Amino acid sequence: MKASHLNIPDVMLLEPKVFGDDRGFFLESFNRRVLNSLGIDFDFVQDNHSKSQQGVLRGLHFQEQHPQGKLIRVTAGEIFDVAVDLRPQSKTFGQHTSVILNAVQHQQLWIPPGFAHGFYTISPFAELLYKTTDYWHPEFERSLLWDDPELSITWPTSRPPLLSGKDSAGVRLKDLALSEMY
Repeated sequence: MKASHLNIPDVMLLEPKVFGDDRGFFLESFNRRVLNSLGIDFDFVQDNHSKSQQGVLRGLHFQEQHPQGKLIRVTAGEIFDVAVDLRPQSKTFGQHTSVILNAVQHQQLWIPPGFAHGFYTISPFAELLYKTTDYWHPEFERSLLWDDPELSITWPTSRPPLLSGKDSAGVRLKDLALSEMY
């Protein structure tokens, strides 16, 4: 597996070895030893599957307690994926990194605990599978405002995205009480 550090070095783009021929392909999507050799030494406790139609923006989600690391891959379609560093002691606090993930390239994104995560569906629909390092705790789930000017995220949208009520009402970075979180 090839690993590339993004502009926030703790976030990595992972490219598995794909073995393909005229019948299809095979790839190893998870191998604890390989991930450990890359510095990803976490126990994954939950797998999630998400499907979204084109124009849907989900996020930027985080848990104020029980922060989750996420290992994300797209199994159908294409997304614009974003991670925002919410670790108060980090040199990259408040910065974001983004990448296009799709089912054709088979890449995965590793986002460690302490980040907000979101994505925008570019293709007619997209399906994501992702592993998390902690369980979902709905009572601690929050949304960072997807279009917070302080974040300066350039989402690839040509019209307003489709948002949930929770994501429409996300909080701005400057209004987070992060000392209670991490």
